[in-house]
Amino acid sequence: MSLLVVGLSHRSAPVSVLERAALNADAQTKLLHDTVAAEPATEAAVLATCNRIELYADVDKFHAGVAELSTLLAQHSGVGLEELTPYLYVHYEDRAVHHLFSVACGLDSMVVGEGQILGQIKDSLARAQDLHTAGKLLNDLFQQALRVGKRAHSETGIDRAGQSLVTFGLEQLAAGGDVQRWAAGRRALVIGAGSMSSLAAATLARAGVAEIVVANRTFDRAERLAEILQEADDNAVTARAVRMNAVPDELTRADVVVSCTGATGLVLTAESVAGAVEGRTGQPPVTEPRFTAVKPEAPQPAADENCPLDLAAAQPGFSVLGEAAVAGMDAATLEQHATWAAGGNTRAAGGRTTESAEVDAELITALAATAATVGRIPERRRPEPVAERPAPVVFLLDLAMPRDIDAAVHRLAGARLVDIESLAEASADAPMAADVDQVRRIVSDEVAAFGAAMRAAHITPTVVALRTMAADVVAAEIARLHGRLPDLDDRQRGEIRQAVHRVVDKLLHAPTVRIKQLAAEPGGTGYADALRTLFDLDPETVASVSRAEDSTETKDRPA
Repeated sequence: MSLLVVGLSHRSAPVSVLERAALNADAQTKLLHDTVAAEPATEAAVLATCNRIELYADVDKFHAGVAELSTLLAQHSGVGLEELTPYLYVHYEDRAVHHLFSVACGLDSMVVGEGQILGQIKDSLARAQDLHTAGKLLNDLFQQALRVGKRAHSETGIDRAGQSLVTFGLEQLAAGGDVQRWAAGRRALVIGAGSMSSLAAATLARAGVAEIVVANRTFDRAERLAEILQEADDNAVTARAVRMNAVPDELTRADVVVSCTGATGLVLTAESVAGAVEGRTGQPPVTEPRFTAVKPEAPQPAADENCPLDLAAAQPGFSVLGEAAVAGMDAATLEQHATWAAGGNTRAAGGRTTESAEVDAELITALAATAATVGRIPERRRPEPVAERPAPVVFLLDLAMPRDIDAAVHRLAGARLVDIESLAEASADAPMAADVDQVRRIVSDEVAAFGAAMRAAHITPTVVALRTMAADVVAAEIARLHGRLPDLDDRQRGEIRQAVHRVVDKLLHAPTVRIKQLAAEPGGTGYADALRTLFDLDPETVASVSRAEDSTETKDRPA
């Protein structure tokens, strides 16, 4: 087994990078074709969701595989390899199996325990099967991952630890309050008619909204979703479909907006949302400042000489030492900024005490550590919440990657936007259920069992080839014996044949049983090579057994 996974997720990369690296359906298809066409890989599958992009492959060389898969991800995502590399993670063999099983159980999700990932893994496998890029390894791996995920949800209470992104997002819109009380009687606009949008619409209907308007580029799909909502027995919502060009008008009527499309550009701009807010309140909404002001007592360095920031353009109260100030800086520029700030600490005009200088030094050190790890300070897309802000009149949930709704809406008074980035921040503080530990144990056990089964299966063709060779030797010797002893009758020939077969079977039984046991242990795959060398087995015979097994398993595999 030479399983390799290269990817990035909400745990390794900022949302701004994930957003740019998102792969649409066509890009995923091209990536799969190019991966199996590359020399190190023989199988490939892509798992692309709103918060992860992962490329799985069966490779024959680790380092060449990592280089090739990383390059292909960069090429097809449109993010340069140099920029993408700091955010990539790599898992190999058992660690790769452990990663996918953890993902399938919801342990690696933005909202721990959510079950939507199982459907996404199933879709990923189906795509690879349709494109004929999934062979025995990835078929077995992904199907076992689905079984492990289902086992985790059925045998533990992991469902209590988390929920779908839709439910979690609605809870954030409701500011932690009761979602049904918050949603009751509101009008909702759902943009998109895919699986996530459909889930959002159904969740809103059950929560008690009075009306749902579905907008989609393919009007027939919007109509179908509206009909399903209208006919459902578990809600009393009024639902209707509109075309995408009606979205601006519907936006002025909607209280809640959920958007999840495959669009590559913005579906809702800050200006369109501002217009909707103005239509509700009768006055244009205030746009809050982009950067957070520091406390009045926070000192600033005395001079701007050698400072990499444009201090003349800085807004009043802009902190030249804070994270917002250095957003996007690479490590070299940050080092220059740190040197400048440290120089400011020694100036008498700065009015700094030894204690405050130490605090500044700690801040710069922490920022430098971040830059050393990820290559640059992550972009700060949203300000800190302000103390006084009017109650929102429009609530927006953006579940798309890349984003559908302009991030500038975060700064519009009268609007509350929850997107993938803010969901990631909120989920970091979400409580973990005790059942998570039980799920982790299930994953560990399943990884060990899967690895043992794969290693044992790896040696089976060699064992079969060995027994085939032994049978051929027996047949040749029996034929030679018949030629030398032509006077033997059929009964005597049968007795001799059975005796020789019993001797060979007894000689091979213990070694083949033991080698299967040894092969199932970590590092046991080398026993197959040793067996082929010791008995001088024909490599083509072993390969033909493997091809026959793959063909049989593919034919018998359940749909």
